[in-house]
Formats: sequence, structure tokens, C-alpha cells
Amino acid sequence: MTKKIRIDRVKLITYMAEKEISAKQLSELSGITPSTISNVRSGKTCSLKTAKAIAEALCVPIKLLASEVYTNAV
Repeated sequence: MTKKIRIDRVKLITYMAEKEISAKQLSELSGITPSTISNVRSGKTCSLKTAKAIAEALCVPIKLLASEVYTNAV
């Protein structure tokens, strides 16, 4: 089973602005590619691992960022 998460894009952008972190900086801090950061910022789902890395880079609990969680059978 694979868990996918949709990060609340408004919350993500708000936390980034509060911490004065650009998409490029978030990519560098989280180890996530710039294209994935762009996809997440536009509302696309991401893996649990990606969501955790973004949350850790922003120093916020993942539950504050997640808007939906999906479980898919693989």
C-alpha cells in the first residue's frame, strides 16, 4: 500500500512566506526536487516521505500541512 498526501497549498505557501523560504530553498532544505515542490505547491498529491521532508524543512508538524490522505493498493 502506498500513502499519498495532498498538502494544503495555502498553508504551505503561508509557512514558506512566514519563514521567508523560496521554493528553491525549500527544495534544498528538504532534499525534494524543485519540480516536485512546484507540483505540491500547485495542489498535486505527494508521497508521505515527501510530505514529511517538506514539513521537517519548514519545522512544522505534518498534520498542519496535510489536507487529505489517500491509501492505494500497489
